[in-house]
Amino acid sequence: MNTKEINPHLTAKIVVSYVRHHRLVPDQLADVITSVHQAIGQVGQPPGPDEVLTPAVSARRSVRRDYVICLDCGHRGKTLARHIATRHGLSGNEYRQRWGLRSNHPLTAPAYSERRATLAKELGLGRKSAAKVAAPPTPAASTPAHRAENPKARRTVRSRPAAKSNVAGEAAAAPTPTRSRRSRAAVAASQSG
Repeated sequence: MNTKEINPHLTAKIVVSYVRHHRLVPDQLADVITSVHQAIGQVGQPPGPDEVLTPAVSARRSVRRDYVICLDCGHRGKTLARHIATRHGLSGNEYRQRWGLRSNHPLTAPAYSERRATLAKELGLGRKSAAKVAAPPTPAASTPAHRAENPKARRTVRSRPAAKSNVAGEAAAAPTPTRSRRSRAAVAASQSG
């Protein structure tokens, strides 16, 4: 579309609507009018060619033993994940797609990764602790001794009956005796008297 054929009233309507909802310095108004007019003129035309990206270093040279280099700006660091997220607004996968890198292209220096791995192994991270690996105690061995020491203690291991019996049904149907609570005053009165 030719920019001379664009209706100036259409540009004015769009600019007025934009200015109603945004604050502008008087110097910015001319830029807004120009950019809206050009945008309307480009409606329906194929997009221009994408800009050709030029890396700061080659992809092969971007990974060194002690550091990695950002292909966008040449930043050197032990890791690039945070740098490309904050500085360039890209995730690791987006960064790799942008530069046509393999999905396993490292964003962390190899020496740094090795150092972190050996530290994690020394600390025992990723292994099950010895307490979790040990077998749990058997119910027959732990329950009677525990109850003998403290009869009011709750059982930690509950056993299930092998089959439903009539005795269990009769016991459940029978009412259980309830203990009445006496107030402290009643207990004190009975002890003093």
